Amino acid sequence: MKSIFLALALIATGVHAAEESDDNPCDKVENEVQTLECSAFSRTTAEQLLKDNYQGLNERMQTAYSKNPAQLADITGKLKAAQQQWLKTRDADCAVEAFPATTGSKAFTIAQNDCVARMSDERSEFLESIGQE
Repeated sequence: MKSIFLALALIATGVHAAEESDDNPCDKVENEVQTLECSAFSRTTAEQLLKDNYQGLNERMQTAYSKNPAQLADITGKLKAAQQQWLKTRDADCAVEAFPATTGSKAFTIAQNDCVARMSDERSEFLESIGQE
C-alpha cells in the first residue's frame, strides 16, 4: 500500500513540479526523501499562491464596490466565509485521501501535501477567475 502512495506521490509531485519554472526541490526527485521535500515545497508554493489570489480577489472587490460600502461589506463577508469553509473542506478531504497511510509516516505526509497542493491550485484558479474584467 505504501508503494502505491509513493508512486502516486511521485507522479503528482512530478506534474506539479513541471508547472514550476524556477529551480526547486522537485527538479530531480529520485528517492523518498526528495519526494517528501518536493511535496512540502509544492504545498508551500500552492498555499502562497492561494493566499495571493484570495488577497487579489479582495482587492478587486474593493475596487469594484468602493462606492457602495454596504455591497463591499456583503461581498467581503461572503468571500471570507466561503474561504474559511473551503479550507475546512480541503483539509477534511485531504485527511480522507491520505487515510490509508499511517498518520505521521512519510507516505501520509506526502499524500497530505500533494492533496493540499492540488486542491489549493484548483481553488487559486477559481479565485483568480472571479471579478476579472
